[in-house]
Amino acid sequence: MSLPALFKTLTLPAVASPMFIISNPEMVIAQCKAGIVGSFPALNARPQEALDDWLTQIEDALDAHNQVNPDSPAAPFAVNQIVHRSNDRLMADLEVCVKHEVPIVITSLGAVEAVNEAVHSYGGIVLHDVINNRYAKKAIEKGADGLIAVATGAGGHAGTLSPLALIGEIRSWFDGPLLLSGAISTGASILAAQAMGADLGYIGSAFIASQEANADAAYKQMIVDCSADDILYTDRFTGIHGNYLAPSLTAAGIDPKDILKEEKNNMDFAKANADNAQVWKHIWGSGQGIGTVERVEPVADIVARLKAEYSAARVRLLG
Repeated sequence: MSLPALFKTLTLPAVASPMFIISNPEMVIAQCKAGIVGSFPALNARPQEALDDWLTQIEDALDAHNQVNPDSPAAPFAVNQIVHRSNDRLMADLEVCVKHEVPIVITSLGAVEAVNEAVHSYGGIVLHDVINNRYAKKAIEKGADGLIAVATGAGGHAGTLSPLALIGEIRSWFDGPLLLSGAISTGASILAAQAMGADLGYIGSAFIASQEANADAAYKQMIVDCSADDILYTDRFTGIHGNYLAPSLTAAGIDPKDILKEEKNNMDFAKANADNAQVWKHIWGSGQGIGTVERVEPVADIVARLKAEYSAARVRLLG
């Protein structure tokens, strides 16, 4: 099965993942102009009424770009919806997405048929995050159009399965759009994802070290300075296991060795996304692929590097 037509404008087979707090309209616009899908979590727009403004800003900027560049239009954008009972904004945010006919909706932490139906009502597509084959089958049964296989090493709420195993199991029965998330930060790793059977690479942490990212300067520099050895996998902060920068815990006065001994928190996105949620100002998430990130630079330069690496990897394989 080929990718939906809206992906034809991509100049690199990649989607920029939505990152809590970090992803903003400026980043999304830059990513789409550079030729990859840009995305952001709906919950990043605060207060809730700001989501409408964010979508208008993105649409206007991309429309203006396309008018000036009719032969090289921008890639489509996506909005991430947290489909979890603690997200009391879900239906209001979904209504705004339907109003704007957001082309791609990425759903996480729950598969709900009503959400998929709402997106399908105007011709949008739904990509759903999964960490194992069982969840993948449930998502497709409930109407998702494609899957994002979140393997070990991914930033945010990462899974534990090898990408080789996860992609292989899903591809044994699913021939629709399939993305791979997990330590993808180079053009070569995007090509490797395709070799395994994925259609697109799903990239997050590399974009934290971008000029457009809504991240503290120290956070961006930590991405540059750290490597996979500096990543801690824990469920302590949201109730779901995720990858975090251990040096950020140390800077916040938390011993990374002690954190694994503590009981997990109950996941609650209403609290996690409140304006006074101090934890996210000091404890920073990241995937394992940051060892290849060497500097803070504009999104356009990051994508240009990925394209060059992707092309070089293809040449190497072809001899």
